[in-house]
Amino acid sequence: MQDILTALMQALLPHALEILGAVLTVLIGWAADAARRNWGIQIEAKHREALQSALLTGARMAIQRGLSGHVAAEAAVGYAQSSVPAAIRALKPAPEVITNLARAKLVEAAG
Repeated sequence: MQDILTALMQALLPHALEILGAVLTVLIGWAADAARRNWGIQIEAKHREALQSALLTGARMAIQRGLSGHVAAEAAVGYAQSSVPAAIRALKPAPEVITNLARAKLVEAAG
């Protein structure tokens, strides 16, 4: 009986280790993916916040210089482009989107 149990354990042990290895690989992959998603969202939020802040600062500067309309929006966009280029590269907003954001920040800064 002891010989049968020993033989059975010797036969199953390598497979149990393979199964355990596969389970651990799946768990590590899942955890890495969850961490990547979470940190990616946090990084994107920081880029959005930086862009919004730079556009508001640019809008305030444009208003202080007496600029208005399209020229003020261009000045705010220019400030953001020089202030937070990494955020703009990461977010990849279309030119019209960033201009519209700058116009909204001009209204916010004026009010």
